[in-house]
Formats: sequence, C-alpha cells, structure tokens
Amino acid sequence: MALVRGIVPEEEATIHMPIARSTKDRTKMAVAKNGKDAITHFKVLERYQNTTLLKIVIETGRTHQIRVHMAEIGHPVIGDGVYSNGKNEYGVEGQMLHAWKIEFRLPGKDKKVEIVAPVPKYFKSIIESEEKKNGRNPITEIFG
Repeated sequence: MALVRGIVPEEEATIHMPIARSTKDRTKMAVAKNGKDAITHFKVLERYQNTTLLKIVIETGRTHQIRVHMAEIGHPVIGDGVYSNGKNEYGVEGQMLHAWKIEFRLPGKDKKVEIVAPVPKYFKSIIESEEKKNGRNPITEIFG
C-alpha cells in the first residue's frame, strides 16, 4: 500500500513499463526501453485533498519498482527522497509505502502463505489525519 502525491484519476490500472539502471544516475533505477519487464497493478483505496491511497500488487519484483512506476506516471510515493524530487509534504522519515500483507505459494507445494505486518504508526497517523479532513474514518476497513 502507498500514499502517493496527487489525485490518481483511474480507479485501478496496470503499469507495464520496463525498468533498468538509470543512465543519468547509476544509484537510481528508471523506466527504459532496454530494461527488464516490470508490471505493477494498483487500485485506489481513498482519495484525499492532494494525495491518493493505493493498494498495489506487483507481478514482477524489480528494484524500486513501485517507486519508479508511480513517479513515472506523475504520482510519486510521499516521503521518497529519491524518486519524488525530495518533496516530503508530511515530513515523514521514510516512505509512505508499506508491504502490510504478502501472499505467496510455497515452491512445489499447494500451500499458500500469508504474512501481515502492522502498519507503522507514522503511516497510520497520516492516513487517520487525512480521513478526518474528509469527514470519514474507514481506517479500520483499510488496515483492519
């Protein structure tokens, strides 16, 4: 899940853009024609005044994939000092990006494993603040 800058207009979409090491800055990744295939699906959970909360599912696992894809479509992850031009509207230490639930099948088995990680306090606090501004409080529906 991620809180991104701006209002994402689509309810859900798929970003299918290859990713490679940036030719301008070797410490970064970038969308590039000669890159490795990268597929990111997202669905809007909530829209706030200037941000959007997304549920994100990745098909591939490229380095910085979510961060690169979201920045490429003009909606960088809040708090991402690398791919958001250093902007940090909430002054968070870290990013508003959290793998709160991961599911996978064990190799060679028909058993599905689900791991849930509690949402960090700073993340939850910012979402709760945005919900109050909107006069809603579905935070428990989002995070359980």
